[in-house]
Amino acid sequence: MCTNGVNANQLRGSIEQIDEAVALTRRWTHRCLHNAEDAQLSKTAAKLKETQGMLDEVRALIEEARYIVEQESAHFDNVTVELV
Repeated sequence: MCTNGVNANQLRGSIEQIDEAVALTRRWTHRCLHNAEDAQLSKTAAKLKETQGMLDEVRALIEEARYIVEQESAHFDNVTVELV
């Protein structure tokens, strides 16, 4: 459905893609964190752990955005598009 010139379904799909990219980055960060811990690189591991936490926060914000776009686009559910 198009809302104010934006296809809400496409927007939701784009938000999902962002979440998937961040999730992948978080997994890589988690692996690097364990590698740093195994190598006894404590300062590096600490920074990676902090990064991992920030990525978790980003994913939470993305989830909020996904919820909000669904709520906002629901107001336009009664809109119909006709070929003229």
